[in-house]
Amino acid sequence: MGQAAPRGRDRAGGLALTGTGATPPVPALERLFRVDAVVGPVRDLGVTRAGHRRIVDIVGGRVSGAVDAKVLPGGADWQIVQPDGTIEIDTRYTAVTASGGLVHLRTRGVRTGPPEVLEALLAGDDVPPTAYSFRLVVDVETSAPELAHLQRCLIVAAALRAADRVVYDAYRVT
Repeated sequence: MGQAAPRGRDRAGGLALTGTGATPPVPALERLFRVDAVVGPVRDLGVTRAGHRRIVDIVGGRVSGAVDAKVLPGGADWQIVQPDGTIEIDTRYTAVTASGGLVHLRTRGVRTGPPEVLEALLAGDDVPPTAYSFRLVVDVETSAPELAHLQRCLIVAAALRAADRVVYDAYRVT
């Protein structure tokens, strides 16, 4: 057996946290931006080797707040629908700022709720966002210097689905 570290220090001389009662800080959320993405109709591919696959085109929209940009057509949400109706979200799309800077946004997440609520969403009905859970992790990629700091953030979001759009508020975890 190796030599025991002095109480309160690890073997390298650093502060040992085990047994000291120290706990990691509780994260907080800082609102960054809102995305209002206009989407096309759902294309249902049926059951594939990956599961029940659906694709929803992203055809436009707006990003506002810490990012002010227009969502460009050409992105999509590649979804997997679980047997209970839960949807695994995987989006990729691009926005352009007024100065011409391009921002690549990718979200991954889950939309879930009671079966009747999920069916109503699929039918395009207005459903209060409190009736289901729609949560995302957002990755930002850009060469725009004024937005580069967003690439070093852990960003989470709460979303809602309307008939022709998805709206989410993105927050930096501090």
